[in-house]
Amino acid sequence: MKLKNYAQGKWIEGTDSGTPLFNAITGEEVGTASSKGLDFGAMLDYGRRTGGVALRKMTFHERGRMLKALALHLTSKKEDFYKVSWATGATRGDSWVDIEGGIGNLFAYAGLRRQFPDETFCLEGDVAKLSKGGTFIGHHICVPKEGVAIHINAFNFPVWGMLEKIAVNLLAGMPAVVKPATITSFLTEAVFREMIASKILPEGAVQLILGSANGILDHVMNQDVVTFTGSASTGKMLKSHPRILEEAVPFNLEADSLNCCILGGDAVLGTPEFDIFIKEVHREMTTKAGQKCTAVRRIIVPENLVEDVQIALGKRLGSTVVGDPNVEGVRMGSLAGMTQLKEVKERVMQLKKSQEIVFGDIDNVEAKGADKNKGAFISPILFLNKDPFKNQDVHNIEAFGPVSTLMPYKTIDEAIELSKLGKGSLVSSIVTADNRIAKQYVIGAAAYHGRILVLNNDCVKESTGHGSPMPMLTHGGPGRAGGGEEMGGKRGVFHYLQRTAIQGSPTTITAISNQYQNGGKYIEKDVHPFKKYFEELEIGETLITAKHTVTEADITNFANVSGDNFYAHMDVTSLEGTIFTGRVAHGYFVLSKAAGLFVDAKKGPVLLNYGLDECRFTKPVYPGMTIGVKFTAKEKVALEKKNAEDIAKGIVKWLVDVYDETGETVAIATILTMVKKRDQN
Repeated sequence: MKLKNYAQGKWIEGTDSGTPLFNAITGEEVGTASSKGLDFGAMLDYGRRTGGVALRKMTFHERGRMLKALALHLTSKKEDFYKVSWATGATRGDSWVDIEGGIGNLFAYAGLRRQFPDETFCLEGDVAKLSKGGTFIGHHICVPKEGVAIHINAFNFPVWGMLEKIAVNLLAGMPAVVKPATITSFLTEAVFREMIASKILPEGAVQLILGSANGILDHVMNQDVVTFTGSASTGKMLKSHPRILEEAVPFNLEADSLNCCILGGDAVLGTPEFDIFIKEVHREMTTKAGQKCTAVRRIIVPENLVEDVQIALGKRLGSTVVGDPNVEGVRMGSLAGMTQLKEVKERVMQLKKSQEIVFGDIDNVEAKGADKNKGAFISPILFLNKDPFKNQDVHNIEAFGPVSTLMPYKTIDEAIELSKLGKGSLVSSIVTADNRIAKQYVIGAAAYHGRILVLNNDCVKESTGHGSPMPMLTHGGPGRAGGGEEMGGKRGVFHYLQRTAIQGSPTTITAISNQYQNGGKYIEKDVHPFKKYFEELEIGETLITAKHTVTEADITNFANVSGDNFYAHMDVTSLEGTIFTGRVAHGYFVLSKAAGLFVDAKKGPVLLNYGLDECRFTKPVYPGMTIGVKFTAKEKVALEKKNAEDIAKGIVKWLVDVYDETGETVAIATILTMVKKRDQN
């Protein structure tokens, strides 16, 4: 079977015989993959002109709903993907991480849409006041880059690797070309086919290259973004491509790294944490047969616990059944293919020169339900390195399989130094119930690791584990790990947006951004804003309210109602040494009174008060002072209907500027109201 590429809106076979792909369990050929004949320059141009244009017309909310629809569709087809995934050597649990973990990223970024405006662009950060009088301000606007995200992915997660990346660039409004590693690309193609068949994504939003993508970087432009997951050596070679340098193309490198797991000195044999540590390290060695960029390669334990750990981990590894994942009882499948098996064995032999194998046999493995000579099977291998400061191959050589090294430390400072000898990793973890040890390790080691998991009995039941990157946290690491960042919630989306500083008057920046900027011109209307439907409200529309003179009775009554009898409000004899010159009104009275001034009491389109985003009390309010409110529509966020019976509505953010008789602001807040739409369709 010839796998097909998806380019310029069509499924296309390579024009040569292609690279044969094999079932990692049986050794049988499952198909061939080739990219011969593809015009990479035309593909990138098509993505920019077709997919990019369509995505940039959509708002963040529309793009988020698109991701949710795609996630739901792929979820409905997941069992088909599990069947294909088996041929990569993965167990059901391995495939769950890859398939449902990848789909979970789509769901996560779909939900992230609510943190962005219902616009094709967004503002970032706070306004910068650039002039004394406030007539000249600055802000940062972020718009989708007008290029293509080129994702060059590793073989170990053919689904997750694709979906975790495209979820981010699609929410940002940027199309992608996906280049999976060829050896497991048959699984990527199966998922990609469903993505295209769903017709959920705009044409040109995604394209697929199977086989070699050699030459694609010759066509990149400054608006493109390139991401690479794989070996550090290949990543560095691609990152230094002349076109990448000439066009200043952002390049995100996420490389395999020598991750470590530390056992705290308090976690001795018999404690819950000791058992947690053994279970976690075993899982990291055997999940995906150790083929994870986040797997534990270095096991760093107190020198007095080395023997206990070696015995306990050895027993657990000894009970791990290797073989065909479809056979009952099998807990570890094969490597992804014979090329990986050959490479892992070579690395094990290199490591063997400076440390001893204490569990496993590189040349002997029992494969339950399978022919060990036809599949890419290998035994878990546990090394012991008694002097890791002297014998440093373990800190430089990675065997990308179920291979890890146990090593001792004397003090937590030594553990920190050993963790740093890996020259930068994607993740480190420490298992300890002592928060002092945890803090010392995190602060001491954080500069060398992209993520640190602190694991103990308090969180183990809900922890996602050492090896699981999470969508809302950055995935990447310094040094050997590549120095890049993926995912990370909103932070990741900004990798695909161009941040541009904009300067002008508050009124002009309001008009550009669709978010009212303080100091901008007010739009005053004859109709109270609470009588208007969501669609009818304009950004900048302002109600100037009646005024109220604050009295001591107001303060006393509010104290009685709220129970807030703080001395500054109630005891004038206690004000010596404070900033107050007399009894001061409660800040929340000022805000409550402001609501009384701007609210229209009659039933109308406003459904409810949705909450308070920001609030500051900027000047004391004393009895005798008079306050008024400038109530301005700041931003509008449309909400989707949950079902046909749901009310069509949106959230309106209002700037509440409470000022005194001198015109000076005494309190400022952003409140939210839920407002009904006139159009209920």
